[in-house]
Amino acid sequence: MGERSDHPQGPGAAEYSEAQEIEATVVLGIRITDWPALRAAARAVVEDLVFDGVDPEGQRAALLREVSEDPNAALGTLLHPDRLVSAIPGVEALGGTLEISVTEDFAPDFAELFPLETEESGGGVGDWTLTPRTACLLHTQLITLADAAYDDLEEHEGEPVTEEEEHEWAVLARLPRRTWSMHRSWRRALSRTFDDLAEDLALGEWPLPRCLAEELALRLALVDARELLGAQPQAVADMMGDLPVDLYDYDWDGCVDELFGVYGPDDGDPELDAADRTDRLLAATHPEGWFLPYEDAEERDPARGYRR
Repeated sequence: MGERSDHPQGPGAAEYSEAQEIEATVVLGIRITDWPALRAAARAVVEDLVFDGVDPEGQRAALLREVSEDPNAALGTLLHPDRLVSAIPGVEALGGTLEISVTEDFAPDFAELFPLETEESGGGVGDWTLTPRTACLLHTQLITLADAAYDDLEEHEGEPVTEEEEHEWAVLARLPRRTWSMHRSWRRALSRTFDDLAEDLALGEWPLPRCLAEELALRLALVDARELLGAQPQAVADMMGDLPVDLYDYDWDGCVDELFGVYGPDDGDPELDAADRTDRLLAATHPEGWFLPYEDAEERDPARGYRR
């Protein structure tokens, strides 16, 4: 039995006990598992808000744009103190603040996302697979490239890449020269391709390029992963932690064979390898067309927004 309380309970409690002002601190750990659903919920909240002052509809449009592009803004809308308290009967919000920070050390559980096949589990032992360690290193390089590409964008905006200043660019100068004068929106879309492929891995899916831009992004990530492993093997080993070891760990040639060419047009030349095929398509297609999804690939959500 619980301890006896002398405080009255139920609908008239505040009337007798004098309402108290309480400061509550709530710390939540949140992982976004469905960005489209989160975005839709935040947009619905913004649509119902009442805006005062100058140009209320302009305010609404600006906030809708913000929550559609930034997961932190979407969370902030849904977790606003006034909104949370309004769902609790018998209390009134007196004010409050909300702080959201990104946990830098979060990483997907690649051992769970990419389980190794064994005879006991009924898998085909000996078949090539994307192993947890390969997925982890590839994911890390994709996120690193996305960060660097967005940094290029913030620092240089729409400035063209030049040979004299090529060293001042982290990623965009590594792209084919015909892209060096592309506009800011194109560069932003290119930066997002790294995040798109990293998100595939974070969901336990193979990062199969769905357009030419993603083929180029994955190629850069594989190059960087190979170079990092060769230059800093101990750092990579430390990064892996307790992830299981497998025969196909860091099989970059296998990644090229298995990840490229699943989607995309048939070039009609079986002698071309994946790199030659990509080079031929990149040369034949204007950069604006590099983001067009392959016919046999599922199109990514066009409203998924950008990290920055």
